[in-house]
Amino acid sequence: MSIYSLNKVNWKDYELIDSGDFEKLERFGNLVLWRPEPQAVWKKQLPISEWEKRHQAKYIRVKTPNVKLTSEKGQWHLKKGVRDQWPITYDGSDFHFKMKLQLTQFGHVGLFPEQSDNWEYIYRTVKNHAEAKPKVLNLFAYTGGASLAAAAAGGFVSHLDSVKKTVTWANQNRQENPHLPEMRWIVEDAMAFVKREARRGNKYHGVILDPPAYGRGPKGEKWVLEEQIDEIVRATAEIVEQDFFVVLNLYSMGLSAVIMRNLVRMHFKGEIDIEIGENVVPSTTGAELPLGTFLRVSSKK
Repeated sequence: MSIYSLNKVNWKDYELIDSGDFEKLERFGNLVLWRPEPQAVWKKQLPISEWEKRHQAKYIRVKTPNVKLTSEKGQWHLKKGVRDQWPITYDGSDFHFKMKLQLTQFGHVGLFPEQSDNWEYIYRTVKNHAEAKPKVLNLFAYTGGASLAAAAAGGFVSHLDSVKKTVTWANQNRQENPHLPEMRWIVEDAMAFVKREARRGNKYHGVILDPPAYGRGPKGEKWVLEEQIDEIVRATAEIVEQDFFVVLNLYSMGLSAVIMRNLVRMHFKGEIDIEIGENVVPSTTGAELPLGTFLRVSSKK
């Protein structure tokens, strides 16, 4: 199993300062955030006084009876003069892009920094086929970090998410980068779209899947990861070109990377290369924070 971490790239605008006691202290650009983190089961390395001094915004969950922890909303507490929207720049190994971040009611900011190694992989892989302008489909695409990486490499990107507001946010991120090509924007249920593409015989050189544990499509379609991951991997295998790559992320703590490996072995025919591992973010205080698992599968060269 391969382990990847953010220290492989020069990303000046992000830093995991410390983690512990189910919380994390991070810097995004010029803003330092204090947020919950269920994977940080160890003790904080920095004194709490340092956390209090350094943070500029803190997210506190509002507990609701009979509601799962992952779906609880909360509230941001901002220090005086702190704005809830700000820009950030990703400096990759051979590419860069800008994104607009925002404090959301679920404690997210519009960026998952642990995905940067996947962005690097996507960029390298698409770049190798850039002369053909490969088609890349980004499912559950959120605010578009992976889409921007694929576009930077010369791919034609179809960006899909079930939430219109999120797709609008991603489009604004694309507009922050006028050097990147236009993309195709889709607001739809991911499963319905992939199955329709399979029926129509449409193919993609690359597919990126970053599914949530559960969610709803724009027409109320129900998504439960454990119940539908097999179905969407099988459908994805039907829409890839002979020369392809697929990136799959899982944030659910109940599903391992080995499960993903079993699924792609069952549904992707021919000889394939598989790489699995954990998305890991190193902190400046030494602890490495695991933030989900990944699988990368591609046709064997």
